[in-house]
Amino acid sequence: MGDTHAGKPRGRQREADLNDARLMRAAREVFAERGWDAPVSEIARRAGIGMGSLYRRYPSKELLAQRMRVAGMEQLIAQARTALAEESEPWAAFARFLRDALSAQGPGGPLLPLVGGRLPATDEVTAAAARLRAALDELVGDAHRAGVLRTDFTSADIPLLLEHLAARIPVAGERATALHLRYLGLVLAGLRTPAVAEPAGLPGPAPHWAELSELWNAPER
Repeated sequence: MGDTHAGKPRGRQREADLNDARLMRAAREVFAERGWDAPVSEIARRAGIGMGSLYRRYPSKELLAQRMRVAGMEQLIAQARTALAEESEPWAAFARFLRDALSAQGPGGPLLPLVGGRLPATDEVTAAAARLRAALDELVGDAHRAGVLRTDFTSADIPLLLEHLAARIPVAGERATALHLRYLGLVLAGLRTPAVAEPAGLPGPAPHWAELSELWNAPER
């Protein structure tokens, strides 16, 4: 009997997690197609979830978008940690992370053009951003120490690089992913440091994490 009762909460939690994943995918797609003014009803319809269920979990569009931001960062953190744990060489971990991150973007494209600058940073967003920075610092630091990544590339370059590489392409999903990975291959060739000499410096200064925060977060009123 104990196992039966214990299974019910787990079953409900699994269903809630699946609903949340569908909502995140649908919201990303709908915002990408129709902009910030897209109706929440369209997100619910595309996710196959009733409006009542959506509003119980996210009473406003802003709360849904904040969760999108955190979920996106959590996914990148998990991909970085997996690459660091499973790859024995720093370059392999760095390249794998970028490939995994691009492959998992989905049809909605990057998040920054959708919600960047519209929402304030919450405690949850700030904490997720700090965890993401730590994971990316480790990836880039390991590659720098191994001498395989050009020294003027920083961890703060990664989020914007992914935004550029994940631009929406009006082709089928699999083809879009293949094209994204093709251009990532070109970028990786330029980022890897040859054994003989450092490549010519990258044009312009590297971004910094405070600058990224300004891009993402709405100014305080």
